[in-house]
Amino acid sequence: MYDVAIIGGGACGCSLLYELSRYKVNAVLLEKENDVSVGTTKANSAIVHAGYDPEPGTLMARYNVEGNRIIEQLCADLDILYDKIGSLVLGFSEEDRATVEALYRRGIANGVPGLRIIEKEELHRMEPALSENALFALWAPSAAIVNPWELAIAQAEAAVQGGARVMLDAEVTGIEKNGGVFTVRTTQGPVQARFVVNAAGVHTDRVAAMVGDDSFRILPNRGEYFVLDTTQGKLVSRVIFQCPTKVGKGVLVSPTVHGNLIVGPNAEDVSADNADTTAAGLHNVRQAAVRSVPHINFRDSIRNFAGVRAISTQDDFIVGPSKACEGFFNIAGIKSPGLTSSPAIARDMVQMLHRAGLELSPNPDFVSKRRVLRFKSLSPKERGEAILRNPLYGTIVCRCETVTEGEIVDAMHRPLPPRSVDGIKRRCTPGMGRCQGGFCGPRVQAIIARELGIPESQVPLDRAGMNIVLGRTKEQKEAGKQ
Repeated sequence: MYDVAIIGGGACGCSLLYELSRYKVNAVLLEKENDVSVGTTKANSAIVHAGYDPEPGTLMARYNVEGNRIIEQLCADLDILYDKIGSLVLGFSEEDRATVEALYRRGIANGVPGLRIIEKEELHRMEPALSENALFALWAPSAAIVNPWELAIAQAEAAVQGGARVMLDAEVTGIEKNGGVFTVRTTQGPVQARFVVNAAGVHTDRVAAMVGDDSFRILPNRGEYFVLDTTQGKLVSRVIFQCPTKVGKGVLVSPTVHGNLIVGPNAEDVSADNADTTAAGLHNVRQAAVRSVPHINFRDSIRNFAGVRAISTQDDFIVGPSKACEGFFNIAGIKSPGLTSSPAIARDMVQMLHRAGLELSPNPDFVSKRRVLRFKSLSPKERGEAILRNPLYGTIVCRCETVTEGEIVDAMHRPLPPRSVDGIKRRCTPGMGRCQGGFCGPRVQAIIARELGIPESQVPLDRAGMNIVLGRTKEQKEAGKQ
């Protein structure tokens, strides 16, 4: 029996697993997909928000600012790509000035450091590519960009190395409680635990209902994005926001930690699993973005994607014990700034579990640091040394991103090995460049099959069932003749 079962392998679930691994706690994470970070965590703006937007006094405000303070050191410790570039909220009118000033006051109340309202001359010195119609902005130097899926994966890997367990392809189908023990039914069999934490993202209301908790509903909201080639990556050097509305923070333009430019999102109510992109949605994103940065070359777009936010019927994050079932906890309604907030939410949840009776004693096997070899970032001397240690580092598989066979094999043998081509992509970036895996994809697929000892036909693109190879051409032709 486990001490704690966590449902959901997104940013919050993985952060909680990692924080629990600091202690001698027998914890398991249950994820319905074949990898962690494949829901909202892989499909968001990748922004570490400063914390000026949430209403003072809310959980959202508290966790946002605390998470911003925690995440820089966390990324340094676990070798997660992170860059504190700051953000700007643009104003185009006197009506916008009132909004920007309100955001400034809100940020000061929330304890956001370094906030300043800057005027047109300074603004355009900082960002020459901005529209001339941008008259002023709120400057937040503590904002940053991060690799969102790496944040989740790194914490999950470290937790597993420290003794925790991750169960993949383990969709939760029911929860029962008897005599102080939960039995969580999954597609991988039943799991028993003293405490259960519901961090199931857009499905948190459905999971909560399994224990009779109907205190909230999730209203899924889709945001669509453009990812532009690295040729556009230096068009702006900071996160560029427009004034927020009731719907969200609006369309942003931002560099990424991989050197690309990301543009989006829009906001549209959808069903929980509808992460489709649409012509209309992307058109709206494009039209809104050029208001801030008019000379974005969308012909350099290399990818479109969409993510679904877990907006709830409550105005704030939902973090804490369920009133409907003792020992059951919710981490729900985690929309923006959920990624930023996740480490702070996790630390607070550990203390809530402790107050509920979970014993916390230091884990001597806790993994506080890790290092990842990124061949692309090495000096010529370091590359030569790496190749001498392992000749596989001398074989470039992905030319766009300069990813070697050695890096792919390394990823395959980490504590939480990927099972798909996109799982490798999330760990060491082959397929993230201009050709989007057009050249390296088959080679990555072959390496995965070799390392797992399975046929290439069993290697999916991403989620289970997303087969790339359906059969051999010759076999198909011969079957057609019969």
